[in-house]
Amino acid sequence: MSELSEADISALVRENDTYPEQVWYTIATFLFIVGCFQWGSLVYSKFARRRHHDSDEETATTNDIQYKFSLHRIPLAIINVYRVVAFRWTLEIGQSYTLNMAEVFVTVAYIALLLIYAFINTTSVEGQKLDIIYWSNRIAMLASSQFPIVTALGTKNNLVSLVTGISYDRLNYVHRMMARTCFMLLWVHAAGEVVCFPAFRETLNEDWLRVGITAMVAFSILIIVSLRPIRSDVYEVFFYVHFLGVLIFLVGGYYHTKGAHGSYWIWPSFVFWAFDRFIRVVRLVVFNHSYFGFKSGTGTMDATTELLSEDIVRLRLRRPQHFHWSPGQTAYLIMPSVSTLPFEAHPFTIASFDSSLLSTAKLEDQSESSENYETQVLASGAPFWKELVFLVNVHGGFTKKLKEVAATKGQVKVFVDGPYGPSSDLSSYDTSVFVAGGSGISYTLPVFLSVIESVRKGKSSCKRVVFIWSIRGADYVKWIEEALVKAVQLAPSSLTVSIRIFDTGSPSMSQSMEEDSNLSSPTEKKGTPEQVVTRKGSLTSSMLLSLRGVNMEKGRSDLDALLKEEVSMASGSMSVSVCGSQGIARAVRHALRFPVSGPSSILSGGPSVTLYVESFGYA
Repeated sequence: MSELSEADISALVRENDTYPEQVWYTIATFLFIVGCFQWGSLVYSKFARRRHHDSDEETATTNDIQYKFSLHRIPLAIINVYRVVAFRWTLEIGQSYTLNMAEVFVTVAYIALLLIYAFINTTSVEGQKLDIIYWSNRIAMLASSQFPIVTALGTKNNLVSLVTGISYDRLNYVHRMMARTCFMLLWVHAAGEVVCFPAFRETLNEDWLRVGITAMVAFSILIIVSLRPIRSDVYEVFFYVHFLGVLIFLVGGYYHTKGAHGSYWIWPSFVFWAFDRFIRVVRLVVFNHSYFGFKSGTGTMDATTELLSEDIVRLRLRRPQHFHWSPGQTAYLIMPSVSTLPFEAHPFTIASFDSSLLSTAKLEDQSESSENYETQVLASGAPFWKELVFLVNVHGGFTKKLKEVAATKGQVKVFVDGPYGPSSDLSSYDTSVFVAGGSGISYTLPVFLSVIESVRKGKSSCKRVVFIWSIRGADYVKWIEEALVKAVQLAPSSLTVSIRIFDTGSPSMSQSMEEDSNLSSPTEKKGTPEQVVTRKGSLTSSMLLSLRGVNMEKGRSDLDALLKEEVSMASGSMSVSVCGSQGIARAVRHALRFPVSGPSSILSGGPSVTLYVESFGYA
């Protein structure tokens, strides 16, 4: 191969410097636009409930809705079309993997952006098109320039989340996608170098090449263990390999690119990682200060365990006064006595509700001069607003060990890092629907309770709230029955509450529960929420089923029919929040596609539907 001319070298150096910068400008512009939309939507939702709807005449407040076509709803129709196309049209791979069209677009656009900058202007001065020397080194520089943002997206506290308003867990897909794209580009670079330089083997004894090869081996192993089947089944293995693999890769990449003056793209990754770790350590000390000697007393973060079923462990911690969270947020739990390594952090959704209202509020019609002073409002002792509660799905590794502790109802010491993630503001919606499967109630229950609290405080315009829960056995109801009963009791008369539970388990369990419910005699007062008063210790599931608006059915839920029925009865705006398996999430997405949220429906006065999807697992 002929030697490069001075003009070729000058062009190579210039393009290797400017093209990665232009890619960064493009990505920064895109993130800024996304941030404007996200924060604009947040501000709109905050003030939407304060607006007086002049179009109330176009929508009905009863089941017999008379829609009226209106061109003023064109912007709303456009927004709903965008929601359906971007987030409800999906690419479904197998039974457990789903990509929405927004993720598909970002993936294709990002790969195309890097490939375009990798192969444009690769004609040498001598006229050779797609000169391998041009694109081989440039593609490595482009990949290296992405390491800072890839690292940032993998951390819990990052600037991208702050700018875009998108939580770290939702950005985790982008983190994996960008890392795999860079992995592909770096292997193309390695292959190109081998082809370009016949004397490649002779340089294997040079340190810069050895550390580069070591970095790529570490990166390759990391990519393999990050695949969803491995990541989900053996999360601990992924956790260890990810930590060590990233460290080896970044250190090796830094020294490999130092000679080519490209290391300035690598070292910011260490800064972003260190910043995230610093913030997390500070949060650990602040929220677990009794362990660090900053406050007298011990055991404030000791947790009790309880085995609710063969695959569910309930973890309960005394609620620290200084620890506050919003419905739907998650926390990372560190349990040195359970985990393999003492610093392992595992994410779980906080299933309890941080509120004093539900634990202190009294029923409006509850007379203080009751004949029996010992009677109490059902569910007044529920833990869901007095403690930190987590419902843990049992798999292997860490959760399997936690199950062994729960089988003996043992206690474990827990460090809490959090809370993390967004909290959906549903105060501006006229109708809110919650769909959960199994332990998915960890997300839907606290948000459901927050809607009722907001209506009680006059901060929400919600008129109807629906709670749909699919379970494998009637005994599952006992997990949250106290919280559900209290929610129904405290719901104001202006709010219609509907709870529909679907038991997909054995018939015997459901029949015994139904027989218990037939023995109950609910107390109902006209014009007010139904109230049930019972003596201490007499709490049974039949009490929940006796409440107005609570139904339990045998068999799988027909989510398509249920959601379309709710849409047909709704007016104004409607939110649907779902947390469960991929099957449940897919069913909800399918039900809320066109024509439910189509232009004709919106223009004719139909409800504007917003979908919130949370998923199981670490992936």
